Amino acid sequence: MIKKGKLTRGRAVTQSIQSPDTTAIVKTESVVAQPVVGSSPPTPKRSRHDFDPFEDFAYDPAGINAYYQTRFPSVVSRIFTVLWPMLSFALGVWLTNRQGDTSEATQRRQAQRLRELLTDLGPAYIKIGQALSTRPDLVPPIYLDELTQLQDQLPPFPNEVAFRYIEEELGAPPDEIYDDLSPQPVAAASLGQVYKGRLKTGETVAVKVQRPGLAQRITLDLYILRKLAQWATNNVSQIRSDLVAIMDEFGARIFEEMDYTHEGENAIRFAELYGHLPDIYVPKIYTEYTARRVLTMEWIDGTKLTKLTELAEQGIDATHLIDVGVQCSLRQLLEHGFFHADPHPGNLLAMSDGKLAYLDFGMMSEVKPYQRYGLIEAVVHMVNRDFEGLAGDYIKLEFLTPDTDLSPIIPALAEVFNNALGASVAELNFKSITDEFSALMYEYPFRVPAYYALIIRSLVTLEGIAINVDPEFKVLSKAYPYVAKRLLTDPSPELRASLSDLLFRDGDFRWNRLENLLRNASDSADYDMEKVLDQTLEFLFSERGDFIRDRIADEVAKELDYLGNNLVQTVQQNIRQRLGWQQSPASQVTVPTQANSDDSNLDRILRIVDILRKNDGFDATLLARQLPQVLTKRETRDMGQRIVGNLTQRAAARFIRDVLLANTPAKSPEVAPATYR
Repeated sequence: MIKKGKLTRGRAVTQSIQSPDTTAIVKTESVVAQPVVGSSPPTPKRSRHDFDPFEDFAYDPAGINAYYQTRFPSVVSRIFTVLWPMLSFALGVWLTNRQGDTSEATQRRQAQRLRELLTDLGPAYIKIGQALSTRPDLVPPIYLDELTQLQDQLPPFPNEVAFRYIEEELGAPPDEIYDDLSPQPVAAASLGQVYKGRLKTGETVAVKVQRPGLAQRITLDLYILRKLAQWATNNVSQIRSDLVAIMDEFGARIFEEMDYTHEGENAIRFAELYGHLPDIYVPKIYTEYTARRVLTMEWIDGTKLTKLTELAEQGIDATHLIDVGVQCSLRQLLEHGFFHADPHPGNLLAMSDGKLAYLDFGMMSEVKPYQRYGLIEAVVHMVNRDFEGLAGDYIKLEFLTPDTDLSPIIPALAEVFNNALGASVAELNFKSITDEFSALMYEYPFRVPAYYALIIRSLVTLEGIAINVDPEFKVLSKAYPYVAKRLLTDPSPELRASLSDLLFRDGDFRWNRLENLLRNASDSADYDMEKVLDQTLEFLFSERGDFIRDRIADEVAKELDYLGNNLVQTVQQNIRQRLGWQQSPASQVTVPTQANSDDSNLDRILRIVDILRKNDGFDATLLARQLPQVLTKRETRDMGQRIVGNLTQRAAARFIRDVLLANTPAKSPEVAPATYR
């Protein structure tokens, strides 16, 4: 019987690395390897910290700084190893530019050379290249395209080391835990390598083992890069983003990736939140065979979404699975806030049963509630070309400081996004929008917050896969129905206020925006008509809906007054015609007409009813069930009193104008709506 290793989590244990200046390092997790029951006494083994002093530690920039400040030779050696090829690359670019060769083909060759260079420099620089591929404010578009193709495939490390790690982490040799294990790794990446195996209970599994000495190699690079970021932020005026914060975000994510226990927990949480979605599959994690440096998970047989021929041979609709991935990503980013930050082709597999499987949960991130609401509002404002509202969203999302002068930025946003948006929502393309927006980064005081880097990475990567499958696929156009649905149905005060701001401007109700929201929301797969109705009525009869109730009452009174007056005038004219009475020009009353009578409020309401009626979830009994409750509400009675008051005022004003002041040419003033409380 195997006695498994146990994890000590949730408590901070201070432990010094075997060196004079490591008191700043704090151990946050430890793995205790238990001896194998019934085996011979184990031979003494060196502590893993003898090989890697940063093993088992969380990212701590102060501790890393304290460790390397007294290891000058190691730092200088690594700087030279990195700097020489980087300087050679930079010199080549400078000479090419000096010769006037700035063609797109030359720039693409340079971008390709940079990608290869980062791959050669090791895991930290591979990850930096991947992170830079999400930063349009830091990297030119041609380099962005090349860096998004960065592959982190590296030579495997020896099996003996991997098997020793399995024994140290899980408390028993591999052959006592697994019934079978592939003789060689089936994949090798920057942080670890994967074996295919089978448990004693028969389940086929993937066993991921971490590279030796990984933490120490990465921390040295992080130390150097953080120092460079600190210098650049303090000395280069053109850089407005907080590069040190970005490096710390980057370092924290890499250290989380190196903790396979954390990755297992991420996978379990991901399955709980999104595993129930249609056509989504999340592999099982075998927690009893998982530790910090070893992860055991269900083996997934699948095909990359980029292998279109193989998918077609299996009868799998790749475009449908891309749409499934987009809808899942929207719920990750905008609903629960816990999202997969690295959905590259190797981490999204099409299964034989037509489901989309997610893999590799090391790089995950979270979006806070206010950020989720801000993103929804920004998309809505962008689609509706409300650039004043969009500028305000950038302040909420921390792209701009609250004291920023928005007056020059609003027209700049209008110019940039009008080019990117095209004529309709169907033309929305995330890549073109980020490319256009990157130009503004250098002209205005925008700064991309650290949390947003992984959001861009996720969306750009996903759209890249989508475009490879279907060149006409537009992630944002597919996303907008979900965003519209959230805006109409989410009960949060933030989105209720945003909906009110969207639909009302300067006291006028913008019917076209409501029609646009309803049309797009009806395209969302989980659009719930009953929920829309419930949320609408809840908001309408709440204190926050007071202004809207007044506007509806005034619009109803205006429409009834117009229809009633028009009816009276028509009846009078018909009676005079039948009796043969002639009306003098002085006493003739012109029948009032509404401006743009072809698009009256009644016409707009009828169009909205038609949109709702055509929805698959429409049920007339929903309205019938709600009607008695609506009619008995105090707010409904108040609206009725306001309508009657307005009609009375209008009738009185018309009587004074048409009868008492019939011979007076002066024009009567506009009548203010009655107020009843």
